[in-house]
Amino acid sequence: MFYWFLKRVLAGPILRILFRPWVRGLDNLPAEGPAIIAGNHNHFMDSIFVPLLAPRPVVYLAKKDYFTGRGIKGAVTRWFFKLNNQLPMDRGGGSGSQASLESGLKVLREGNSLGIYPEGTRSPDGKLYRGRTGIARLVLESGAPVIPVAIIGTDKLQPAGRLVPKLRRVGVVFGSPMDFSKYAGLPVDRFMLRSVTDEIMYEIMRLSGQEYVDTYASTVKTKLLTSAKPKKSESEKDSANGSGAAKAKGTAKTQGAAKTQDSSGRDEPESGTESPSTSA
Repeated sequence: MFYWFLKRVLAGPILRILFRPWVRGLDNLPAEGPAIIAGNHNHFMDSIFVPLLAPRPVVYLAKKDYFTGRGIKGAVTRWFFKLNNQLPMDRGGGSGSQASLESGLKVLREGNSLGIYPEGTRSPDGKLYRGRTGIARLVLESGAPVIPVAIIGTDKLQPAGRLVPKLRRVGVVFGSPMDFSKYAGLPVDRFMLRSVTDEIMYEIMRLSGQEYVDTYASTVKTKLLTSAKPKKSESEKDSANGSGAAKAKGTAKTQGAAKTQDSSGRDEPESGTESPSTSA
């Protein structure tokens, strides 16, 4: 109920005025029955524009962080995502990812449309990255058709450093349904999973016109974060070198004093006690 109220009365009309979204290929989306809507992912608003323009509800698998926040902000975020047909997804692998897979299969078994981003995370630079094989598992276990989707223009909404999204047009293109029934009954292995996933990614690339990179987006993000770590300035380096020299000088003085005491026969360490000058 709230989903339709938000879409048609509260937020939908405002979003249509501000972003003037356009859509193509709506006739490719099945009117009923299970369907997997697989799209590229450049902005958090991708999960808003696709349901806004689709004639039927779309349930999205969203990262679980949106559902685990604390305090008032966390409660409001959790409430908003749940009422907007979004389910928590664990991207850490293992039992958490299996639970997310089961949640997606449940949506499909109930005859609903499930939205998923095969890349697993937002693109860091507007390019299309290698798909995760979780979508192939959903396809092969559910038998549902895949509707490839290209979300266009959201990569330009919020450049780095900008807090408020730009007001510009956004488009959504629904591609022709993809049928993977040819794999039914065959033993599933990693080669099959990769083949299905790559086929889906190719269609998304063809619809979106994005440059494809055969690397996981999460890997690129990690490298970018690592390279973005601030390096020590020359003054900090000089300060560090100075403190190191002072420490070494102090150690030398201590060692000299210890030698003087040893030579005079006083304050010698007890037998079996390790001398500070030789400790690690």
